Amino acid sequence: MTLTYKAIELHEFAETFRAGSRTVDLDRRAPGPGEVQVRNLYCGINGIFDTQIARNAVDYVSIGLPTLTGVEAMGIVEACGEGVTEFAEGDAVVTTRFPSGYREWNIAPAAGFIKVPDTRPEWLVLASTGVSAYLALTHIAQLKPGDTVAISAAAGGLGHLLVQIAKHHGCHVVAVCGGAKKTAFVTSLGADRAIDYKSESVADVLAQEYKDRLDVAIDTVSGSIFDAFLDNVAPHGRVVVSGAAQDLEGRPEIVTGPRVGNKLYYKGASVRGFMNGLLTDHWPAARAWMFDRFAAGDLKVVFDEQVFTGLEGVQDAIEHLLSGQSMGKVIARLQSD
Repeated sequence: MTLTYKAIELHEFAETFRAGSRTVDLDRRAPGPGEVQVRNLYCGINGIFDTQIARNAVDYVSIGLPTLTGVEAMGIVEACGEGVTEFAEGDAVVTTRFPSGYREWNIAPAAGFIKVPDTRPEWLVLASTGVSAYLALTHIAQLKPGDTVAISAAAGGLGHLLVQIAKHHGCHVVAVCGGAKKTAFVTSLGADRAIDYKSESVADVLAQEYKDRLDVAIDTVSGSIFDAFLDNVAPHGRVVVSGAAQDLEGRPEIVTGPRVGNKLYYKGASVRGFMNGLLTDHWPAARAWMFDRFAAGDLKVVFDEQVFTGLEGVQDAIEHLLSGQSMGKVIARLQSD
């Protein structure tokens, strides 16, 4: 009897991930030479990426339909193919390779996996979102001790790690998020100033309290928050674009105003793009730093309080993340240990 497993497949391009995807049954084959067979326990949710994949709007990913989906997953090695020496049955592993996430089992080249100490989902977050946070700050933003750092969506999966990494480097952190619960959360992580965009004007607060003082600003939202960051960038400051959640509909706002160069030139400042997939050579060192800091108790991973289980929970998890209600990293538990 052929064993099967379930996975989420994108079978047509659509406005939403749910509309374009379906759950399919696939054969669970033995690993070939150089491959491992992994039983996935957890997957990380990346709702904006998933939506853009469904719309065929991710420029750096060529999509052929049908395709499996999801990016990061953690699981247990159940079998190793010929020639695999770096893993053994029972090892806990993480992968951050599309399309490895939204599936119960994964049979793929061993080179796409890394060994982690155990099956706690924290390692999954550190190896994926944590690496992004570290590289955005240290490699692209060139973070320095004592910098004043502004972070949008600071209570999210990426944001809550950015806050902690910046504080670990001795920085003054300005955390932008929505609602009293989220501002209390980022304050508990060490943020020096939490701006609740639902009750305060981000532009006004920055103009009054941080005029021309933002050495680093990490923005994943775009729109007026990006404008406020740019307006208050410090001399030689760095504004890092790490996403554009406000432009999710694929219709970026057309802005009539001075060219960005006019706001940068006299300050010697810059706007920089962060794309983690272009920094693969830096992943191992970033991962090691995140793992070491977590093991030492210097960083904590916070998960959204909403629990999602099974592949059927992935769709709900994506929509929960896109709703703006999530706090911390959103994951789904696919199977038990």
